[in-house]
Amino acid sequence: MPSTTSRRFLRPAALIGAAVLAASVTACGSSGTPSAATSASASASASAAAGAAAGAAAGVLTVRDPWVKAADKGMTAAFATLANDGDTDVTITGVTTDVSRAEIHEMAMTDGKMAMRQKQGGVVVAARSQAALEPGGDHLMLMDLTRPVRPGDQLDITLTFADGRTQTFTAVAKPFTGAQESYAPGHGPSPAS
Repeated sequence: MPSTTSRRFLRPAALIGAAVLAASVTACGSSGTPSAATSASASASASAAAGAAAGAAAGVLTVRDPWVKAADKGMTAAFATLANDGDTDVTITGVTTDVSRAEIHEMAMTDGKMAMRQKQGGVVVAARSQAALEPGGDHLMLMDLTRPVRPGDQLDITLTFADGRTQTFTAVAKPFTGAQESYAPGHGPSPAS
C-alpha cells in the first residue's frame, strides 16, 4: 500500500515541480534576447493588457514600433503603427515633444510632385483598425530641434486627440536613409499666388 500512496502523491508533486521550474526559467531568461516562449507569453500578456485598456477607456490607441529618425539639427520625423481596438474612430489632432515643436504631416501630390505638408484634420484611426505613420506617408514632423537626436535616444511624444484627451509614448531614435526624404525648411505647401 505505501507504493500506491507514494505514486498518488508523486504525480501531482512532479507536475507542480515542472510548473515551478518552467515559470522560473521563463522569469530568469536573458533580458537581452527573449526566448520564443517568453516572447509569446509577453505578447499574449501585452495583447490582453491592450484589450483591457481599450475596453476600460474607449478610443485609446496602442502604439507599436515607435521610432524617430536620428538627426543632428533642423527637422526629423517620428513613425509608428497606431492600433485602435475600440468601437469608435479616434482622431489625432496634435503632437508635442520636448525636443522641438511638432505637427502631423503627410506626403501628397502638389503641382505634379510629391510634397510634404501639414495634414489638415489630423490622422483618423478607424475603430477596430490601424493607421501607419511611416516614411513617405503620414508622419509626426519634429521641427526646429533644440538638440541633436542621436541613435538610441528615447523621446517622449504626446498625441492630442479631437476630444481633448492625450496619450504619451516613447520612441527610440535610429539612423534611417530610406525614402530619401528631405526634412528641410520650405517643405510645406507653396504660398498661394
